[in-house]
Amino acid sequence: MKKFSLDVIGLGTCNADFIMKVPRFVESDDEVDIQELLPSIGGSAANFAVGISRQGLKAGIMTRIGKDHFGRLAVQKFRDEGVDTERLLHINEKTGMAFIAVDSHGERAMYTFMGANAKFYLEKEDIEYIKSSKLLHITGMYKEVVEEASKHANLLSLNPGTLLSSYGLKTLDKIIKKAHIIFLNKKEVKILTGLNFNEGSQTILNMGVPIVVVTCGKSGATVYTENDVISSPTGGVEALDTTGAGDAFAAGFIASFVKDKKLEDCLKMGNIVAAQCVGRLGALK
Repeated sequence: MKKFSLDVIGLGTCNADFIMKVPRFVESDDEVDIQELLPSIGGSAANFAVGISRQGLKAGIMTRIGKDHFGRLAVQKFRDEGVDTERLLHINEKTGMAFIAVDSHGERAMYTFMGANAKFYLEKEDIEYIKSSKLLHITGMYKEVVEEASKHANLLSLNPGTLLSSYGLKTLDKIIKKAHIIFLNKKEVKILTGLNFNEGSQTILNMGVPIVVVTCGKSGATVYTENDVISSPTGGVEALDTTGAGDAFAAGFIASFVKDKKLEDCLKMGNIVAAQCVGRLGALK
């Protein structure tokens, strides 16, 4: 059996998050006082990789950050969390940023600046790094990067998000067929397939993807396989902030999957980790 130096790698974005707790969202020409301001490190790959490491696995991250204060904070955060930073590269761009308003119901509105994330190009060393991991999880990244990275994964987990899903099934056909697990929320299933989440999930299964996981917010999540449909509720946790909840869910699910747990247990762990995330302000507090 092949030995891997890493269990899981997260490929995607890393940002400096500025999370603003507000009583309500503003409209045009409106103004609202910020009740609490929390700066932190975030981004889809960052949230996921830290979540994997906190589950006791050897996690790595592939992302691009700036040669600036926020880039240095990101490196320190990952090292504190035990995440391997070999392919966390500093480039001559500003670190990506996200300005996230969270209302009294825990819902969010977000403005993002891609910065260094927009300059992610795969290098030879990145490909070797991907090959060194049991599983590659791709989230929040451009199609060209995903196409190339997916060719080299031993196991591929894909969270396409709204950006990739908007290309549709036909354009993403080759990428999707390489995936072992695909994570989507109900809205993304509709965007990707043009179908409701049950029919859309079945369509993705028919393309040869073994596992499709659909997150349903407060209703929990459902996993679809060729022979089974399994649902798991969230447990009714009050949401203070939904930022990073999908990344947290994926980290919990994948950590259990890599540990060879049953899919029911993977779902439960995904919901547990997501519940911990939404119960606090900020994805990586």
